[in-house]
Amino acid sequence: MPILDQQFVPADWIDPDDAPGRVVAYGMTLTGSDLELPPHRHRKAQLLLSLRGVLTCEADSGLWLVPPQHAIWIPGGAMHAIRASGPIEGYDVFVEPEMLAGMPNVCCTLSATPLLRELLVRAAGFPVLYPEGGRESHLFAAILDEIAASSVQRLFLPMPVDARLRRIVDTMISDPADRGTMGSWAKRAGMSERTLARLLARETGLSFGRWRQQLTIMVALQRMAEGASIQRLAIELGYASTASFVTMFRKTLGVSPGRYMATLRGTVASVDEERAPRPR
Repeated sequence: MPILDQQFVPADWIDPDDAPGRVVAYGMTLTGSDLELPPHRHRKAQLLLSLRGVLTCEADSGLWLVPPQHAIWIPGGAMHAIRASGPIEGYDVFVEPEMLAGMPNVCCTLSATPLLRELLVRAAGFPVLYPEGGRESHLFAAILDEIAASSVQRLFLPMPVDARLRRIVDTMISDPADRGTMGSWAKRAGMSERTLARLLARETGLSFGRWRQQLTIMVALQRMAEGASIQRLAIELGYASTASFVTMFRKTLGVSPGRYMATLRGTVASVDEERAPRPR
């Protein structure tokens, strides 16, 4: 398949929904400015794998984070929007509905295995009109097996639909250091604290405190994947100290920030972060 670039559309480009192959794969690069794809849908299911760069996908009233070496699975027909910042390298896979046995039926972030990555490197070099039943079909069958066996990651934030709540969400994401109370946020949105709590619980299933904590974790993971230090993150997120941020992270995800990102990347957590003092 062709390599897709934001400034270059290959001459043999075929919309993946129209491609005759039951599974098709494309390499992709984004070397310039940020990417923002407005809400859209595909007839085929889609796997979007990031090798370099951080993606976010909003779909099904939720926001998924896709760090490097991870992928977002999007069922066919699901409305979704994609955002990326900075250089991006990865692969796109589209799958016909009859090939989805054993696949997730909802959006989710998956941890990509080394084998899946290597298989996609090979598949992206296949011609658009590859013959069915040959080695290409066998390799795509192996790709589907790897997708089905991939582990689902807890990189999801339920998103409200109410316009007032979305204004609060947008402000929190743009300025995560703002640690206002639920009462102050309700006042900004022109509603009572009780109304804010009721709407948020109805649309996300979470209390205000739990939802904001999850949003903080999502923002932190995105910034960490982009290279931000733990110390810098604590400041950006409005924490009084690095230790208090690390403690919040440990309580939420069960491990320190450095250890969590090391697990995602398959590396060793930094000694400095692991030795960060804990509040007494």
